[in-house]
Amino acid sequence: MKVLDADFVRGFIHMADDGWLQGWHEANAGNISYRIKKWEVESIREELEPREWQPIGVKVPNLAWEFFLITGAGKDFRNVKMHPEDCLCIIEIDGLGENYRVCWGLVNGGRPTSELETHLMNQDVKIGVTNGKCRVIYHAHPANVIALSYVLPLKDEVFTRELWECALVFPEAVGVLPWMVPGESDIAIATGELMKQYNVAVWAHHGCFVAGENYDRVFGLMHAVEKSAEIRVKVRSMDNVTELKMTPEELVRFSKYFGVDVPEKFLF
Repeated sequence: MKVLDADFVRGFIHMADDGWLQGWHEANAGNISYRIKKWEVESIREELEPREWQPIGVKVPNLAWEFFLITGAGKDFRNVKMHPEDCLCIIEIDGLGENYRVCWGLVNGGRPTSELETHLMNQDVKIGVTNGKCRVIYHAHPANVIALSYVLPLKDEVFTRELWECALVFPEAVGVLPWMVPGESDIAIATGELMKQYNVAVWAHHGCFVAGENYDRVFGLMHAVEKSAEIRVKVRSMDNVTELKMTPEELVRFSKYFGVDVPEKFLF
């Protein structure tokens, strides 16, 4: 099968285009990674042409010999739909989890996303804590989430309670990091620590990382978080309005009705 005919590639392109249409990917902002299933790799094996090994910069032993479809550094999301073979790549991780090599894509040169370390650290964590179910990591720049990070205390509990109008979508809560230099090992490690507990990690003044089992789950999660943030921003901008949120008792009733677990420490 041709790479561009594979369902997992078409779904990836569709999600990238949806993110662009939402306005979350100005210029070359944002990135996505998908851990490819073994049978999917075999279905496109004839088109894979491994290049030279390159150091990842961090060690990700849980990802030994895994393949990923991932966006390229400096590539605009608005071009993914038209030129996927230039904007995307498939990479393979070596047996030690220390190096990667491009096997497809980036036909006009380049390398995987500058936040490759963070993606692979997150994937390494999630493959362990979800027993291999998590496959997609998505980083975007949703404006309302970013705006809240300028006015709210950068604490997990505060952000979670602000955004929990959509608690059904992310009952496990939201993690928050202070501003850090993107692309460096420190932020990759710190985000990986958050991903041990959460599926949403807010990067203050920058954007948001989300994780999940498939494209629909991950895109829906980002969408729900940003819509919740948009509601809070609008409420905070209104004059002479007493700001209200769901009470702890309402959240408990809500969670019991829908059969989801919400951490008690985020309720009060």
